[in-house]
Amino acid sequence: MSESRPASPGRTSADTSDSRRAALRELGARAHQVRAATRAADHFMTQGTVEDRDTGSWLMSSAVGLAADVAADIDGIARSLKDTPAEPAFAQSVQGLRVRAHQLHAAARAADHFLDQDSHEDRDTGSWLIACARGLAEKLAAEIDDGASQARRGGNESVIDANDAALLRRVGQATAPVRGVA
Repeated sequence: MSESRPASPGRTSADTSDSRRAALRELGARAHQVRAATRAADHFMTQGTVEDRDTGSWLMSSAVGLAADVAADIDGIARSLKDTPAEPAFAQSVQGLRVRAHQLHAAARAADHFLDQDSHEDRDTGSWLIACARGLAEKLAAEIDDGASQARRGGNESVIDANDAALLRRVGQATAPVRGVA
C-alpha cells in the first residue's frame, strides 16, 4: 500500500537553498578533480617517454570515471527538481550543467578509447580529445562555482563582484598564454 507523505512542515526555503548550495559545493569539488585529472593527462601526454604517456592514459581513464560520477549526480539533482519546486533560474542552470557534464563525459570516454588504440594517428586523436575534455572540465568547474556563488548571494545581487574568486579565476584563465602558441 502506498502512502503519500506530506512535505516536512519544518522545511523552509532557506533549508532547501542551503542543501542546494552544499550540493553545488560538493559537485564543484568533484568537477575540479576532473579538471585536474584532464590537465595532468594533457601534461603527461606531451612528455617524451612511454611511461609518461602511460601515466597520461591512466589519468584519462580516471577522469572518465570522475566525469561519469559528476554527470550522474547532476542528473540526480535534475530529477529532484521535478519533485520539488525550484526557482526557474536554478532549474535552467542545472540543465546547462547537465549538458556540459555529459559533453565532458563523452569527450573523456572518446579520449580514453583513442588512447588505447595502437595506431599513432588514433593516439594523436586521443591527445586532441584530452584537450577538448580539459576545456569542458574547466568550463564545468567554473559554471558550478558560479552557480554556488549565485546561490550564496541569493541570485538577486549584482553578478559582478571584484572579490569573486570564480570570476578572477576565469579572467586569469582567459588571459593566460595558450600552450603551443608562439
